[in-house]
Amino acid sequence: MTVNPKGIVPVPAVELRWTAAEAKNIYNLPFNDLLYRAHGAHRENFDPNAVQLSRLLSIKTGGCAEDCGYCSQSAHYPTGLKASKLMEVERVLAEARKAREGGATRYCMGAAWRSPKDRDMDAIVAMVEGVRALGMETCMTLGMLTPDQSARLADAGLDYYNHNVDSSEQFYSEIITTRTFADRLETLANVREAGIKVCAGGILGMGETADDRISMLVTLANLAEPPESVPINMLIPIPGSKLADAAPVDPIDFVRIIALARILMPRSHVRLSAGRTEMSDEMQALCFFAGANSIFIGDTLLTADNPGEDHDAGLFRRLGLKPMELDAAG
Repeated sequence: MTVNPKGIVPVPAVELRWTAAEAKNIYNLPFNDLLYRAHGAHRENFDPNAVQLSRLLSIKTGGCAEDCGYCSQSAHYPTGLKASKLMEVERVLAEARKAREGGATRYCMGAAWRSPKDRDMDAIVAMVEGVRALGMETCMTLGMLTPDQSARLADAGLDYYNHNVDSSEQFYSEIITTRTFADRLETLANVREAGIKVCAGGILGMGETADDRISMLVTLANLAEPPESVPINMLIPIPGSKLADAAPVDPIDFVRIIALARILMPRSHVRLSAGRTEMSDEMQALCFFAGANSIFIGDTLLTADNPGEDHDAGLFRRLGLKPMELDAAG
């Protein structure tokens, strides 16, 4: 038996699917061998030429109490972003309709909160129910959740909850001090217990080592159930933030992590998320070959730039890729 992060309730020990040493050996394979293995795992579980399309909307921007060093929305850093209140439900649904018309099958809504207040839950539930009524999958990212809040979102029909672990447990406190790595895992456990699918990944380029990146993926792969969706973000340095001067990620190292995520979590959707504006078409093509099969479409991700639908459509044509159908995307 092991003990949960709060040291209270005994929980059954989970047998590790992957050790850090095994994952590191895979990561360090010759690049062609790594891609060959990753693409094989991808092809066994998915249509290799289909990519799931999501759209992301910031439903409450800025003023967040957390001190995440990478984030433009943290109140701890002079990023110049003005805080806003929670959007009205009808405005959110109007944006969701536009997303559906643009080909998105999943609609993701994000609020810059440490955790939602109970007074906000009625509006959040109405958003979930409204987007589902449009025939789209729903995803929310609202910060930390209690079991009761998770259950309420599940009752509303929420399909996915996004809560990234960001990096390894060892490196986590270098980037965030207002909550712990264990807090992150607790929210993921609450969401999973409520019956909601999990979306959890991390960010590359915050000053972490390759071992930190590998450890992050091993943590996710060894959850009682691996996340159904694994977003891999490349840091966008935000002026005024703690990581404003962070060095860029080596493209080959980034592709290696995409490949490792596909091998460790072969049935998960691996999402090429933030940072695509800084990736060449060739780098993105390598990521798709290595197992990435989900992207965000549109010009903006919360507060950051995104390549835009015209550029993505052109890249898809050149690579022979197609949008994933909703049944396969689930």
